[in-house]
Amino acid sequence: MIVSAQDDPIGNLNMTTKGPLRIGFAASETPVAQTARAVLTARYGDAPLENADIIVALGGDGFMLQTLHSTEHLAAPVYGMNRGTVGFLMNKYNENDLVERLEAAEEADVHPLSMCATGVDGTVHKALAINEVSLLRAGAQAAKLRITVDGRLRMDTLVCDGALVATPAGSTAYNYSAHGPVLPIGSDVLALTAVAAFRPRRWRGALLPRTACVRFDVLEPDKRPVMAEADSRSFANVTSVVIKSEPSVVHRILFDPGHGLEERLISEQFT
Repeated sequence: MIVSAQDDPIGNLNMTTKGPLRIGFAASETPVAQTARAVLTARYGDAPLENADIIVALGGDGFMLQTLHSTEHLAAPVYGMNRGTVGFLMNKYNENDLVERLEAAEEADVHPLSMCATGVDGTVHKALAINEVSLLRAGAQAAKLRITVDGRLRMDTLVCDGALVATPAGSTAYNYSAHGPVLPIGSDVLALTAVAAFRPRRWRGALLPRTACVRFDVLEPDKRPVMAEADSRSFANVTSVVIKSEPSVVHRILFDPGHGLEERLISEQFT
């Protein structure tokens, strides 16, 4: 859901707080991000993240995802400023008028995916993913996957380099590179996309309702090892992966007016 700045500006959300807006800064380890953090904290102060009204993340998209995951237990929304490369989830970097930009920002609420992966040794790995959960071959031979949706077998054998399930917010990331569809941010659907499908030949995937529970079973895991990733957090040698949307978790992301996720997803398709 996109909340417009006119309907619900961040400034109005903080009318009940006394004193100036409390901004907490987080930065990646790169020199350019650390330099930006030093400049901004000297100018605007630096509240502990636990006490901040808004968290400002300085880095690239990877660091933005890391910040969203590490602060998901906090109520403060996250506003990113690009000190990385692509910066799809980030706003332009500018040292001036930060408070005014934060007060005018639009909010996008994003629900992540939950992943439950079981390893060949029986170990269970759980993680959340804002962009996508992916399965990738980890050996010389293609992976063989069985796909079940909501308890119903949908594909007995998919021979491929991998497969993924993406959220609307993550549909322009790895999913788009794998020729998956770009999903409108407000849509209640998930993208199930194959990575280099060999059988069925050129199978690209499917659109599923957001409430769907997707299960991948790895066939011949000893001969054809597969790894699972949740927003780049990797788990090796899995035998099954269960993926579903996690509505109880909400990530609040802030964007400059007119440059929110909805606009970015549309613009990405015309570049």
